[in-house]
Amino acid sequence: MTEAAWRVVTLDEVQNDPGVIAYMEMGDDYLGALGYTEHGLRHANLAAHIAGNVCRRLGYDARTAELAAIAGFTHDIGNCVSREAHGVSAAMLVKSVMWRLGADPKEIAMLMNAVGNHEEEFGEPTHAIGAAAILADKSDVHHTRVRNPEPAAFDIHDRVNYAAKRSFLRVEPDPRTVTLEIDIDTEVVAVMEYFEIFLSRMQMCRKAARVLDAEFALVINGTKLL
Repeated sequence: MTEAAWRVVTLDEVQNDPGVIAYMEMGDDYLGALGYTEHGLRHANLAAHIAGNVCRRLGYDARTAELAAIAGFTHDIGNCVSREAHGVSAAMLVKSVMWRLGADPKEIAMLMNAVGNHEEEFGEPTHAIGAAAILADKSDVHHTRVRNPEPAAFDIHDRVNYAAKRSFLRVEPDPRTVTLEIDIDTEVVAVMEYFEIFLSRMQMCRKAARVLDAEFALVINGTKLL
């Protein structure tokens, strides 16, 4: 494909692409069978919205914001292959989708890097698109993601998500701050349990915010903890 033939692929195209939807549905079904929280279209669409908003609020151009939204939408499609290293699988699937849609290889490379680095076990944010996608992904902590119908059988991840009655990522351009606000029902889970599970995620959010030249803060039940 020549440079003249490259297209500006939109978020809407990706959201409605049959291949992407098939990958996402398979991955969500697979994780559901393993007992994981929801990782389907709800999570993907919310992550897309938040990632794009992060970039817009912090003054990035419209295309950067749209690429961040595409990364947010596609970051978990690798779960259709395996939960293990699903970021790397997602990068390969994003490459195939975007190449098929005729995207600029430079944009494909940015998206591959963004989704390939969203896992806290080994991901490293180095540019705005990847950083925004990380913040969007890690900020989705909410009781609606819990699929286990038996509270008595909840694991710690279920309990923490079930206890989160509200979560909101507040982005302020001046001063440049990204604040994750969570309201937790402490009768379901103690705040300390949140930290036991999500400390590595919050550390990654701090790294991502710094890439965006911003400071990250965590507020739980109205109290600033980070």
